[in-house]
Amino acid sequence: MTNKRNALEIRARGRIAHLGAMLLALAPALPLPVLAAPQDAGLEAGEDNDDFYCRERKLGQWFYCEKPKPRPSEQKQAEPAQSASERIAAIAKQLDELKARAILEPSEENVIAYVRFQREQLDRASTFSDTWQRALWQNPDIDYTLQRPVSTVAKRAWTDNRTADRGQVLAHLGQRYGMFYFFAQSCGACEIFAPILRSVADSHGLAVMAVSMDGGPSKDFPNYVVDSGQRERMGVPGNATPALVLFDTATKKTVPIGFGILSADEIMDRIFMLTNTKVGSDY
Repeated sequence: MTNKRNALEIRARGRIAHLGAMLLALAPALPLPVLAAPQDAGLEAGEDNDDFYCRERKLGQWFYCEKPKPRPSEQKQAEPAQSASERIAAIAKQLDELKARAILEPSEENVIAYVRFQREQLDRASTFSDTWQRALWQNPDIDYTLQRPVSTVAKRAWTDNRTADRGQVLAHLGQRYGMFYFFAQSCGACEIFAPILRSVADSHGLAVMAVSMDGGPSKDFPNYVVDSGQRERMGVPGNATPALVLFDTATKKTVPIGFGILSADEIMDRIFMLTNTKVGSDY
């Protein structure tokens, strides 16, 4: 029995050795198991690595064939878009540079570059101007010419209406306001202005109190008085003559109309504006 058992063991060992020899003979033809490289979201394959060394042999990150991805904080931040004012400044700067280069280095290439860029900006300005005009035509709330016309026909109509309103206001002005006229006998401008003021006062029934600053008379206002501090108490600035001031009997306040020589239209326009229009409404 023992001899039979030994014979079986020897036979089994021979078979195992034979199988081992066959495996060794076939080993070069069998694919080797590939160890997968650890996956890392922060790694990416390099594009300029050696194909054989990194790709065919699949050495992966262990042999530095894969480059780590930059961290989010290391990535270049996107530059913010330029504002409109910055773009305008950049265009102006470039135009100045091209102009200076064309002047200092007047080659055909430099001159053409400047002229072409300048033309682009002129075209842009023309487009803006055209869009502006169209917007005014279609949006009456922003069209200033409806308040102050510029065309010949509309301006004439506006002026006629303004003159009628002004005449109506001046016809009733004397019920509340009086005028003080400060003059001097030695003032040459007063001799020119006095008859103009006299004509306006008479045509609209306005009362004028003439005040002589040097004590001298006025042929157009014989019923004058000599200044004894009235001008200072009224708060009329300076000592310039001629000076025309309205006095509001309701509020007891003075309203300076102007200094120096004024035409009749100027006197009436200023009185109308100062007494019957709000600041900013006439412009």
